[in-house]
Amino acid sequence: MTDRIRRAVDEKGIANVGRGPDHITDPVDPVPVVNIANALTVFRILLVPVFLVALFMESGESTLWRTIATVVFVVAALTDRYDGRIARERGLITDFGKMADPIADKALIGGALVGLSILGILPWWVTAVIVAREVWVTALRFWVLRHKVIPASRGGKLKTLLQAVAIGLYLAPLGGGWHLAADIVMGLAVVVTIYTGLDYTWQAIKVRSSTDTPDPEPAPHKRRAVGGTGAGR
Repeated sequence: MTDRIRRAVDEKGIANVGRGPDHITDPVDPVPVVNIANALTVFRILLVPVFLVALFMESGESTLWRTIATVVFVVAALTDRYDGRIARERGLITDFGKMADPIADKALIGGALVGLSILGILPWWVTAVIVAREVWVTALRFWVLRHKVIPASRGGKLKTLLQAVAIGLYLAPLGGGWHLAADIVMGLAVVVTIYTGLDYTWQAIKVRSSTDTPDPEPAPHKRRAVGGTGAGR
């Protein structure tokens, strides 16, 4: 018993013996970069070339390969939904995840848009607007990276969701009104894409402005006269 008390004192100090864990003052173990949430993000990136190969098989005219491309795209898009949820629920949020998640989204969505435009399914101007926005936002992320990592916003997630739904409708070997539905959803996606791009630009400017502005110099301390001339001390 005495040895146990002595070891506790040596490890925690006499003031902390018998104290339970303090979730505010106790040090927090860092979140490992290698975790299930980041693994899903990396998996999404690896699915991009698989998706593109399936999309361009037989010049994109094969119903079978278009179906495979659609399935691969849907699986990759679903990982975007679950990697963020797992990271938040299990406390696995890392700076790597904050950066890799939007990059994975851009690789998947950008590859799909370019592929659809090459096949003549989607107008090139739509692809140009969305890709230009993504390149711009990526540049802004690196511009403010040294000061702050700005995660994807809810508007950015909505933008990605709308784009994914529209792309899925374009990819699926369906006819009739499905193509019109894809056009409508993609139109909404373009609007949200432009809006979130402007919003992210404003956030990045605020971050850089707050960090580049030098702190005001402290006012010099004034000496107080105590006891007049000091006579009689």
